[in-house]
Amino acid sequence: MTILDGKKTSNDIKNEITAIVDEMKANGEKVPHLAAVIVGNDGASLTYVGSKVRACERVGFESTMVRLPNTTSETELLREIKKLNDNPDIDGFIVQLPLPEQIDTQKVLMNIDPDKDVDGFHPTNFGRMALDMSTFIPATPFGILELLDRYDVATKGKHTVVIGRSHIVGRPMSILMGRRGFPGNSTVTLTHSHTKNITQITSQADIIITALGVPGFLKAEMVKDDAVIIDVGITRVPDETKERGYYITGDVDFENVSKKASHITPVPGGVGPMTIAMLLKNTLLARERHRVAGK
Repeated sequence: MTILDGKKTSNDIKNEITAIVDEMKANGEKVPHLAAVIVGNDGASLTYVGSKVRACERVGFESTMVRLPNTTSETELLREIKKLNDNPDIDGFIVQLPLPEQIDTQKVLMNIDPDKDVDGFHPTNFGRMALDMSTFIPATPFGILELLDRYDVATKGKHTVVIGRSHIVGRPMSILMGRRGFPGNSTVTLTHSHTKNITQITSQADIIITALGVPGFLKAEMVKDDAVIIDVGITRVPDETKERGYYITGDVDFENVSKKASHITPVPGGVGPMTIAMLLKNTLLARERHRVAGK
């Protein structure tokens, strides 16, 4: 059994990006600049955005954090997004989700310039991805592809089962795993909350990608021998015996499923670290596009 080590792989990617940025600096070129917009004081969101800022520092990117109060109106947020769209110094930016209930998330995402949408959520970028065109792939799916690639996990002709159909992970993964090329060329089954006999489906899968957010959902009896398991789920489970008062776990019963799997991602330390690394990679791509376009 091989652990798909996202922590190590993400560090490798950051080192590669750092070398490219060092070369850009040596040539007197503008380095990539990533901005993040956060509305409110959600603890998990603040932690996540903070880690993105630190990752930018680590690789030599410029970074900007735009913090807005929880009472921010949709109009005010859209005004901030327009400023970032119009600012030539900003190569890419993200709006941290979830947003407060008074703001229409879809409207916000639609107003981000697709050329700066390094999260890959804008319909233009999603559509380009679906058509196998060059674009920004959403960071978490991009990270999964990178893990499969770097560990040389065979995907051609394999049966991939995706559990969960979110726009952030499940749906894009179902498209990407069926695309021409590597990783891809697999036969994909997309399952969700209305799927019947899910164990019958997962037990036939060569590759399982689960993004439900339900701790321990995928049991050993749902998996065939030598399956590849990608666990995207990450849930804080309250536990008073822990110093923090909780522990983090994924969708997979790791202890038992790992005994049957050929490859598996741990939680934490699997897909999570890859997401930030690929966000950096998308920002580097955005800078290159803007350079070519003379921006």
